[in-house]
Amino acid sequence: MSILAATAISIAMLQNVSTDFAQREATRLDACIARIDVDAEEAYEDALAWSFEGNRPGARQCVALALIALGQEAEGAARLEELANATDGGTMEQRALYLTQAGNAWLVAGAPEAAIVTLTNALKIMPDEPDLLVDRASARIMLQKWPEAIKDLDRALEALPGLAAAHQLRAEARLNMNDLQPALADVKAAMAAEPDNIDTLVLRGRIREAIRLADVKIIAPQTE
Repeated sequence: MSILAATAISIAMLQNVSTDFAQREATRLDACIARIDVDAEEAYEDALAWSFEGNRPGARQCVALALIALGQEAEGAARLEELANATDGGTMEQRALYLTQAGNAWLVAGAPEAAIVTLTNALKIMPDEPDLLVDRASARIMLQKWPEAIKDLDRALEALPGLAAAHQLRAEARLNMNDLQPALADVKAAMAAEPDNIDTLVLRGRIREAIRLADVKIIAPQTE
């Protein structure tokens, strides 16, 4: 056997080993994440034990997600951001996932400014991703940055027309800007997509009341 042939066989064997290892890691990560829904504390302990074996990305991700499930959203978000910026953070798609998860954790933690920074970085990897735009709009609405939120939601709906969450949030932003008829149109679109969404029903009631009060104000007689 020639040296070139032996080298080719060795490379193929290494590739197979690498593929098998990646599959085992992915399976272990899936199991760890599934365990979070059942027992977050146990999942956290398992993920720590896994990380002691080599501190691999899957272990670090599961540790972070378990922390979030245990109510330590800020710590989990920070760890996910660190993973997204690590040299072994994986593909750009994986890094975008870490940033997305971190952004949502910052929202739950009540830190919209941090969420905006993180989600903006995710959007640099996945421009015009509707879910990311909706998440960033949620953060901007928390800060009462209505026009900025609407811009994100416009982009989300251009990418995915009829997206219920985007219509609902844009209705909220427009209501707060007293842009009532477009707000009503948005809430109707949201209800068409998700008829049983309680939050949308409540929002529709608020918009209708705002329209009613605006009409009363217009027709009210002037006092002398």
